[in-house]
Amino acid sequence: MFKLAHNGNVLLDVAQLNPPNAAFIIEALERSPYADCEIDRDSIDAFFKSEFPEKQLVVAKKVDAQLTIELSDDKMTATAHLVTAKGGAMINLEKAKKAIINAGVSRGYKQAYLEKILQKQLELPAGSNAKGIIAQGRPPQDGQPAKLVAHVVTMRERLKQPKLREDGSVDMRDFGKLASVAPGTLLVSKQPPTPGKEGFTVVGDSIEAKEGDDFELTAGEGTEISASNPLELVASIAGCPSDIQNGMRVDDVFTIKDVDVRSGHVDFNGSVIVTHTVGPGMKVKAKGDITVMGSVESGELISGGHIDVKQAVIGHLDHQNNDQGLTCCLVAQGDIHIAHGQYCYLEANNVYIAKQSNHCTIKAKQLVQIGADDNPRGKLIGGEVLDTQMLVAGEIGSESGAKMIVRLARHGVELTQETDECLKALSKTSAQLNTLQQTIEKADLLKDPEKKKQLMAKIGATQMHYCQEAEALEKKMSDMESQLNELLENSKLVANQALNPGVEIHIFDRVFKTTRSYPPCTAALVEGKIEIEFKTS
Repeated sequence: MFKLAHNGNVLLDVAQLNPPNAAFIIEALERSPYADCEIDRDSIDAFFKSEFPEKQLVVAKKVDAQLTIELSDDKMTATAHLVTAKGGAMINLEKAKKAIINAGVSRGYKQAYLEKILQKQLELPAGSNAKGIIAQGRPPQDGQPAKLVAHVVTMRERLKQPKLREDGSVDMRDFGKLASVAPGTLLVSKQPPTPGKEGFTVVGDSIEAKEGDDFELTAGEGTEISASNPLELVASIAGCPSDIQNGMRVDDVFTIKDVDVRSGHVDFNGSVIVTHTVGPGMKVKAKGDITVMGSVESGELISGGHIDVKQAVIGHLDHQNNDQGLTCCLVAQGDIHIAHGQYCYLEANNVYIAKQSNHCTIKAKQLVQIGADDNPRGKLIGGEVLDTQMLVAGEIGSESGAKMIVRLARHGVELTQETDECLKALSKTSAQLNTLQQTIEKADLLKDPEKKKQLMAKIGATQMHYCQEAEALEKKMSDMESQLNELLENSKLVANQALNPGVEIHIFDRVFKTTRSYPPCTAALVEGKIEIEFKTS
């Protein structure tokens, strides 16, 4: 009934069969060995419409399997698209490999992926579509940043490990032997950044990896870079090691039981440990860290390092005492850690209050955190946050709606003012350069060669000075713009439990006042407006 032509067409001798309709032909074809071939319905329909039909009718044709390779826009994946054969030849492995090469794929190819796609020719019906990834690029792996490895226990780490008594209880005032080092002791070593691993696309293009961020090892007071290894920091004096940014320092340590009227004020070049309390009106000033195992009541602590107060820091209002009207004041170049704060002024790089802050005035360069480290749930009630980049607490404000002010990214206003000043200075410098250019044009008209040469040299030196000044101003403006952008991107208020009414939130130069209670949420600057976003988890 049917026969196969050399060109792959399936022919039917209609003169011999005399089919009554198209359905008869299709049904017969589906029962024949050519059932998988592509039916030529147009040819069959034309036969029954023609007044002079052909004796042999093309009813179907063999169609070979088709394989096309598609590359993603970023050239990181190559996908094979397969259309299974309709009575024709399947695509073998060698032919498929040629198609991959012709598509430009040269890296990331895996034959197992291709074989899995070609296997579909034996599993799927004729004319079916299948696809799968046959090559994958490798994204670059950025290098690891340089990091410090401590080889000694610092004062801060020591204070996290109170001594265990024989009965199993903990003595919160006894932290064991003082952490001290001798000259030459290895304090910290630096692990250099790694270069990263280069990536590639499926067409063979290399993608450079970013090298890990680096920093210079910083030798604080009482330390020095090792003469035998520039990546090691050693002690140059005997004393107590303390962390600083990108390094360590070693301080002498002064220990005192109480700071009160009997001891007098304490002013020490190293670190100070107060094993009990700091009494009303007393001052402790240290070039290094200040650690108070008890509480501070209406005292003043000024530290060139960190301040740790294991118990409460309590003051009261006194408008004659200082600008903030508070009798208790803690100022640290490093961080401040206290358990509880009430009517006190706190200023540091980061301020951590373990439990609660009541009517405190706080200023931090980076972070104010009220509550435990992992998921802060402490309360920030009343008072004022003068400036910080990020504030994280459990509850902010009070349910009564009492007014309190939180200022984030206030430093950004200062950066903007400095940028304006630089812009004014740059304008003056440009005006000076324009004037010099006019002077050069006049000097060029001088007929005396010697005078002309001397004047040109003088003008040139002045011009160079203003050009350098303009370049320095432009760089400073660019740096401040980057600082401002980074500051605004990272400024955020986070309330893990509630944000109450009466809280006036300032972020840079924008203000948002809460008039109701909010569930767990964050506040940040979005397109020049303070937006409140509720936390989903």
